Amino acid sequence: MLPTLAGGTLFFPGLFALCSWALRRWRPEWTGTDRVMISTRLVSSVQAVLATGSGIVIIRSCNDVVAGRHWLAREYVWFLIPYMIYDCYAMYLCDWYRARDQNRAHSLTLRSFLSRNRLMITHHAVILFVLVPVAQRLRGDLGDFFVGCIFTAELSTPFVSLGRVLIQLKQQHTLLYKVNGVLTLATFLCCRILLFPFMYWSYGHQQGLSLLQVPFRIPFFCNVANAFLIAPQIYWFSLLCRKALRLFDNPQAKKDG
Repeated sequence: MLPTLAGGTLFFPGLFALCSWALRRWRPEWTGTDRVMISTRLVSSVQAVLATGSGIVIIRSCNDVVAGRHWLAREYVWFLIPYMIYDCYAMYLCDWYRARDQNRAHSLTLRSFLSRNRLMITHHAVILFVLVPVAQRLRGDLGDFFVGCIFTAELSTPFVSLGRVLIQLKQQHTLLYKVNGVLTLATFLCCRILLFPFMYWSYGHQQGLSLLQVPFRIPFFCNVANAFLIAPQIYWFSLLCRKALRLFDNPQAKKDG
């Protein structure tokens, strides 16, 4: 546990610092805001690739969806904790640079930052203070398969991050931006929304139950937990869909972002 926590504590801020330094040398014409934002997105994408890879390994290793075990199901959670703390700081840093560019850095208080980012901060807090105890202690030795499934939800993050980078660089008019938008919607739908029916189906397939029978055969708190997890994903997906519709319905949006 402690070596993994220490490794994550060094890895994510260190990777951010390395990316910022490299961009300062390779793209000196970019602003500080560009470098910080792009470095943050690169780190998020690396974390997403690691989490997705870990999830796939866990899923493939667990022949029993309830009792199957893999060491990554616990170990990667310890690696994820420092990332969540780092990411909160990175979000604040991005906000600070944007506020500085708009000559309002003095008005960026902790309260205003929390207000603008309340959903994402809540998301991180739930992971740290609810999902981590559940994943590491409360579930006992069961459910590694489902932990692996949750890890794969990160597959959409690199596409979301690339979209934000392209907007930052004013590349919304490019074919890459359009293709990435389609991939963002597809991976978000599959890995953050359809993932939950897949987990229910996997359990039902092993137990000889239909998909519709599963919610009535598992503990009530499991349904409640899944509802809390999927609710923000549906909200974010609706925002992505609205943004995609605006982009394709209004050609001028491609230029203005």
